Amino acid sequence: MAERRKISLVLADVDGTLVDEQKVLTKRAQDAVKAMRKAGIRFAITSGRPPLGMSMLFDPLDLDTPIAGFNGGLFVARDLKILTQKTVPADVARQAIDLIRDHDLDVWVYSGNDWLITKPGAPHVKREAWTVKFEPKVVTDFGDLENRIAKIVGISDDHDRVQRCEADAQRAFGQHATASRSQPYYLDITNQDANKGAVVAYLTEHLGVPAEEIATIGDQPNDVLMFKRSGFSIAMGNASDEVKGKATAVTDSYNDEGFAKAMERFILGSMT
Repeated sequence: MAERRKISLVLADVDGTLVDEQKVLTKRAQDAVKAMRKAGIRFAITSGRPPLGMSMLFDPLDLDTPIAGFNGGLFVARDLKILTQKTVPADVARQAIDLIRDHDLDVWVYSGNDWLITKPGAPHVKREAWTVKFEPKVVTDFGDLENRIAKIVGISDDHDRVQRCEADAQRAFGQHATASRSQPYYLDITNQDANKGAVVAYLTEHLGVPAEEIATIGDQPNDVLMFKRSGFSIAMGNASDEVKGKATAVTDSYNDEGFAKAMERFILGSMT
Protein backbone atom coordinates (compact mmCIF):
# COMPACT_ATOMS: atom_id res chain seq x y z
CA MET A 1 0.00 0.00 0.00
CA ALA A 2 1.59 3.23 -1.14
CA GLU A 3 0.07 5.34 1.60
CA ARG A 4 -0.36 4.30 5.22
CA ARG A 5 -3.86 4.83 6.48
CA LYS A 6 -5.66 4.11 9.72
CA ILE A 7 -7.76 0.95 9.61
CA SER A 8 -9.91 0.24 12.68
CA LEU A 9 -12.17 -2.49 11.27
CA VAL A 10 -12.01 -5.09 8.49
CA LEU A 11 -15.28 -6.33 6.98
CA ALA A 12 -14.96 -9.57 5.01
CA ASP A 13 -17.19 -11.48 2.67
CA VAL A 14 -17.21 -15.21 3.46
CA ASP A 15 -17.55 -17.49 0.42
CA GLY A 16 -14.88 -16.92 -2.18
CA THR A 17 -13.02 -14.66 0.24
CA LEU A 18 -12.56 -15.66 3.87
CA VAL A 19 -12.88 -19.41 3.20
CA ASP A 20 -11.35 -21.36 0.34
CA GLU A 21 -13.08 -23.32 -2.41
CA GLN A 22 -13.70 -26.21 0.01
CA LYS A 23 -15.29 -23.77 2.49
CA VAL A 24 -12.33 -24.17 4.85
CA LEU A 25 -11.12 -21.38 7.12
CA THR A 26 -7.36 -21.89 6.99
CA LYS A 27 -5.02 -21.55 9.94
CA ARG A 28 -3.23 -18.69 8.19
CA ALA A 29 -6.54 -16.83 7.84
CA GLN A 30 -7.32 -17.40 11.55
CA ASP A 31 -3.83 -16.24 12.51
CA ALA A 32 -4.25 -13.08 10.43
CA VAL A 33 -7.47 -12.20 12.26
CA LYS A 34 -5.78 -12.86 15.62
CA ALA A 35 -2.88 -10.62 14.63
CA MET A 36 -5.30 -7.84 13.67
CA ARG A 37 -7.04 -8.13 17.00
CA LYS A 38 -3.70 -7.81 18.80
CA ALA A 39 -3.05 -4.70 16.72
CA GLY A 40 -6.37 -3.23 17.86
CA ILE A 41 -8.18 -3.81 14.56
CA ARG A 42 -11.69 -5.28 14.83
CA PHE A 43 -13.06 -7.89 12.43
CA ALA A 44 -16.57 -8.50 11.06
CA ILE A 45 -18.14 -10.78 8.47
CA THR A 46 -21.01 -10.47 6.02
CA SER A 47 -22.51 -12.99 3.62
CA GLY A 48 -25.54 -13.97 1.63
CA ARG A 49 -25.69 -16.97 3.97
CA PRO A 50 -28.14 -17.04 6.87
CA PRO A 51 -26.41 -16.21 10.16
CA LEU A 52 -26.85 -19.82 11.30
CA GLY A 53 -24.88 -20.85 8.23
CA MET A 54 -21.90 -18.80 9.44
CA SER A 55 -21.99 -19.96 13.06
CA MET A 56 -19.12 -22.42 12.55
CA LEU A 57 -16.88 -19.36 12.08
CA PHE A 58 -17.87 -17.49 15.24
CA ASP A 59 -15.58 -19.31 17.69
CA PRO A 60 -12.50 -19.77 15.46
CA LEU A 61 -12.59 -16.04 14.70
CA ASP A 62 -13.68 -15.07 18.24
CA LEU A 63 -16.16 -12.60 16.77
CA ASP A 64 -17.38 -9.75 18.96
CA THR A 65 -19.02 -7.70 16.21
CA PRO A 66 -22.55 -7.95 14.72
CA ILE A 67 -22.82 -10.71 12.10
CA ALA A 68 -24.52 -9.61 8.88
CA GLY A 69 -26.43 -12.42 7.19
CA PHE A 70 -28.50 -12.24 4.00
CA ASN A 71 -26.19 -9.49 2.70
CA GLY A 72 -27.28 -7.24 5.55
CA GLY A 73 -30.91 -8.35 5.78
CA LEU A 74 -30.42 -9.87 9.23
CA PHE A 75 -27.94 -8.80 11.90
CA VAL A 76 -27.34 -11.07 14.86
CA ALA A 77 -25.06 -11.25 17.87
CA ARG A 78 -22.65 -14.14 18.36
CA ASP A 79 -25.37 -16.08 20.24
CA LEU A 80 -27.66 -15.64 17.16
CA LYS A 81 -29.89 -13.19 19.00
CA ILE A 82 -31.52 -10.99 16.34
CA LEU A 83 -30.35 -7.38 16.49
CA THR A 84 -32.26 -6.09 13.47
CA GLN A 85 -33.81 -7.54 10.32
CA LYS A 86 -35.14 -6.24 7.00
CA THR A 87 -37.64 -8.22 4.97
CA VAL A 88 -38.64 -8.10 1.32
CA PRO A 89 -42.03 -6.35 0.80
CA ALA A 90 -44.75 -8.94 0.16
CA ASP A 91 -45.66 -7.63 -3.31
CA VAL A 92 -42.00 -7.59 -4.36
CA ALA A 93 -41.52 -11.11 -2.97
CA ARG A 94 -44.39 -12.43 -5.10
CA GLN A 95 -43.06 -10.72 -8.22
CA ALA A 96 -39.50 -11.87 -7.55
CA ILE A 97 -40.49 -15.51 -7.18
CA ASP A 98 -42.49 -15.33 -10.42
CA LEU A 99 -39.66 -13.57 -12.27
CA ILE A 100 -37.09 -16.15 -11.14
CA ARG A 101 -39.34 -19.00 -12.27
CA ASP A 102 -40.00 -17.23 -15.59
CA HIS A 103 -36.24 -17.36 -16.18
CA ASP A 104 -36.31 -21.09 -15.42
CA LEU A 105 -34.25 -20.75 -12.26
CA ASP A 106 -34.94 -22.73 -9.11
CA VAL A 107 -36.15 -20.72 -6.10
CA TRP A 108 -35.07 -20.77 -2.45
CA VAL A 109 -36.54 -18.62 0.29
CA TYR A 110 -35.02 -17.65 3.64
CA SER A 111 -37.23 -16.57 6.54
CA GLY A 112 -35.55 -15.88 9.87
CA ASN A 113 -33.08 -18.73 10.29
CA ASP A 114 -35.14 -21.10 8.09
CA TRP A 115 -34.07 -22.14 4.60
CA LEU A 116 -37.05 -23.22 2.48
CA ILE A 117 -37.06 -25.09 -0.85
CA THR A 118 -39.62 -26.86 -3.04
CA LYS A 119 -37.28 -29.27 -4.89
CA PRO A 120 -34.94 -31.30 -2.65
CA GLY A 121 -32.89 -32.62 -5.57
CA ALA A 122 -32.43 -29.27 -7.30
CA PRO A 123 -28.95 -27.94 -8.19
CA HIS A 124 -26.73 -26.81 -5.31
CA VAL A 125 -29.12 -27.91 -2.51
CA LYS A 126 -26.82 -30.68 -1.30
CA ARG A 127 -23.73 -28.49 -1.57
CA GLU A 128 -25.41 -25.59 0.24
CA ALA A 129 -26.53 -27.86 3.09
CA TRP A 130 -22.96 -29.07 3.49
CA THR A 131 -21.70 -25.49 3.44
CA VAL A 132 -24.11 -24.00 5.99
CA LYS A 133 -24.24 -27.16 8.12
CA PHE A 134 -28.03 -27.42 8.32
CA GLU A 135 -30.78 -28.87 6.16
CA PRO A 136 -33.52 -26.95 4.31
CA LYS A 137 -37.21 -27.37 4.97
CA VAL A 138 -39.22 -28.66 2.01
CA VAL A 139 -42.50 -26.80 1.35
CA THR A 140 -45.08 -26.93 -1.42
CA ASP A 141 -45.11 -23.15 -1.92
CA PHE A 142 -44.00 -19.91 -0.27
CA GLY A 143 -47.37 -18.14 -0.21
CA ASP A 144 -47.84 -17.96 3.56
CA LEU A 145 -44.35 -16.50 4.06
CA GLU A 146 -44.61 -13.43 1.85
CA ASN A 147 -44.53 -10.97 4.77
CA ARG A 148 -41.56 -12.69 6.46
CA ILE A 149 -39.02 -13.26 3.69
CA ALA A 150 -35.48 -12.03 4.32
CA LYS A 151 -33.98 -13.30 1.07
CA ILE A 152 -35.06 -14.94 -2.18
CA VAL A 153 -32.49 -16.81 -4.24
CA GLY A 154 -32.59 -17.80 -7.90
CA ILE A 155 -30.30 -20.71 -8.74
CA SER A 156 -29.02 -22.13 -12.03
CA ASP A 157 -25.81 -23.53 -13.45
CA ASP A 158 -26.55 -21.50 -16.58
CA HIS A 159 -24.61 -18.42 -15.49
CA ASP A 160 -25.77 -16.30 -18.42
CA ARG A 161 -29.37 -17.01 -17.45
CA VAL A 162 -28.67 -15.93 -13.88
CA GLN A 163 -27.06 -12.74 -15.16
CA ARG A 164 -30.08 -11.96 -17.37
CA CYS A 165 -32.41 -12.59 -14.45
CA GLU A 166 -30.33 -10.21 -12.33
CA ALA A 167 -30.63 -7.46 -14.93
CA ASP A 168 -34.40 -7.99 -15.28
CA ALA A 169 -34.86 -8.02 -11.50
CA GLN A 170 -32.93 -4.77 -11.13
CA ARG A 171 -35.10 -3.14 -13.79
CA ALA A 172 -38.33 -4.54 -12.35
CA PHE A 173 -37.77 -3.69 -8.70
CA GLY A 174 -35.67 -0.54 -8.96
CA GLN A 175 -35.52 1.04 -5.52
CA HIS A 176 -37.89 -1.51 -3.97
CA ALA A 177 -35.36 -4.34 -3.57
CA THR A 178 -31.69 -5.19 -4.02
CA ALA A 179 -30.92 -7.83 -6.66
CA SER A 180 -27.34 -9.00 -7.17
CA ARG A 181 -25.33 -12.17 -7.73
CA SER A 182 -23.52 -13.53 -4.69
CA GLN A 183 -22.08 -16.31 -6.87
CA PRO A 184 -22.25 -16.81 -10.65
CA TYR A 185 -25.03 -19.36 -10.01
CA TYR A 186 -26.89 -17.48 -7.23
CA LEU A 187 -29.07 -14.38 -7.60
CA ASP A 188 -29.97 -12.84 -4.22
CA ILE A 189 -33.01 -10.59 -3.84
CA THR A 190 -33.31 -8.77 -0.53
CA ASN A 191 -34.82 -5.67 1.03
CA GLN A 192 -33.63 -2.47 -0.67
CA ASP A 193 -31.65 -1.60 2.47
CA ALA A 194 -30.20 -5.11 2.76
CA ASN A 195 -26.95 -4.88 0.86
CA LYS A 196 -23.31 -4.92 1.77
CA GLY A 197 -23.00 -1.17 1.44
CA ALA A 198 -25.63 -0.87 4.15
CA VAL A 199 -23.58 -3.30 6.28
CA VAL A 200 -20.75 -0.75 6.29
CA ALA A 201 -23.21 1.96 7.35
CA TYR A 202 -24.63 -0.25 10.13
CA LEU A 203 -21.19 -1.06 11.56
CA THR A 204 -20.21 2.60 11.35
CA GLU A 205 -23.25 3.60 13.39
CA HIS A 206 -23.27 0.77 15.91
CA LEU A 207 -19.54 0.38 16.48
CA GLY A 208 -18.63 4.04 16.11
CA VAL A 209 -16.03 3.33 13.44
CA PRO A 210 -15.77 5.96 10.67
CA ALA A 211 -16.33 4.50 7.18
CA GLU A 212 -12.94 5.80 6.07
CA GLU A 213 -11.33 3.59 8.74
CA ILE A 214 -13.09 0.44 7.46
CA ALA A 215 -11.41 -1.93 5.01
CA THR A 216 -13.55 -4.33 3.00
CA ILE A 217 -12.63 -7.49 1.09
CA GLY A 218 -14.72 -9.56 -1.32
CA ASP A 219 -14.98 -11.27 -4.69
CA GLN A 220 -18.46 -10.83 -6.17
CA PRO A 221 -20.52 -8.00 -7.73
CA ASN A 222 -22.56 -7.64 -4.53
CA ASP A 223 -19.32 -6.78 -2.69
CA VAL A 224 -18.79 -3.66 -4.80
CA LEU A 225 -21.41 -1.78 -2.76
CA MET A 226 -19.32 -2.21 0.39
CA PHE A 227 -16.18 -1.29 -1.53
CA LYS A 228 -17.80 2.05 -2.38
CA ARG A 229 -18.74 2.80 1.24
CA SER A 230 -15.41 1.91 2.87
CA GLY A 231 -12.11 3.73 3.06
CA PHE A 232 -10.07 0.88 1.58
CA SER A 233 -11.22 -2.11 -0.48
CA ILE A 234 -9.58 -5.33 -1.59
CA ALA A 235 -10.74 -7.64 -4.39
CA MET A 236 -9.83 -11.31 -4.34
CA GLY A 237 -7.71 -12.78 -7.13
CA ASN A 238 -10.63 -15.02 -8.08
CA ALA A 239 -12.90 -12.00 -8.63
CA SER A 240 -13.90 -10.87 -12.11
CA ASP A 241 -11.97 -8.07 -13.79
CA GLU A 242 -15.05 -5.86 -13.30
CA VAL A 243 -14.99 -6.38 -9.52
CA LYS A 244 -11.20 -5.96 -9.37
CA GLY A 245 -11.55 -2.66 -11.18
CA LYS A 246 -13.77 -1.31 -8.39
CA ALA A 247 -11.34 -2.12 -5.56
CA THR A 248 -8.41 -0.16 -4.16
CA ALA A 249 -6.17 -3.23 -4.23
CA VAL A 250 -6.16 -6.86 -5.43
CA THR A 251 -4.88 -9.90 -3.57
CA ASP A 252 -4.39 -13.56 -4.53
CA SER A 253 -7.08 -16.19 -5.02
CA TYR A 254 -9.07 -17.75 -2.20
CA ASN A 255 -7.25 -21.00 -3.01
CA ASP A 256 -3.87 -19.31 -2.53
CA GLU A 257 -4.40 -17.72 0.90
CA GLY A 258 -5.61 -14.50 -0.72
CA PHE A 259 -7.45 -13.33 2.40
CA ALA A 260 -4.55 -13.92 4.77
CA LYS A 261 -2.07 -12.35 2.35
CA ALA A 262 -4.27 -9.26 2.02
CA MET A 263 -4.48 -8.84 5.79
CA GLU A 264 -0.72 -9.32 6.18
CA ARG A 265 0.22 -6.96 3.38
CA PHE A 266 -2.42 -4.25 3.25
CA ILE A 267 -3.79 -4.18 6.80
CA LEU A 268 -0.94 -5.28 9.05
CA GLY A 269 1.77 -3.91 6.76
CA SER A 270 3.72 -7.18 6.53
CA MET A 271 5.18 -8.05 3.13
CA THR A 272 5.41 -11.80 3.83
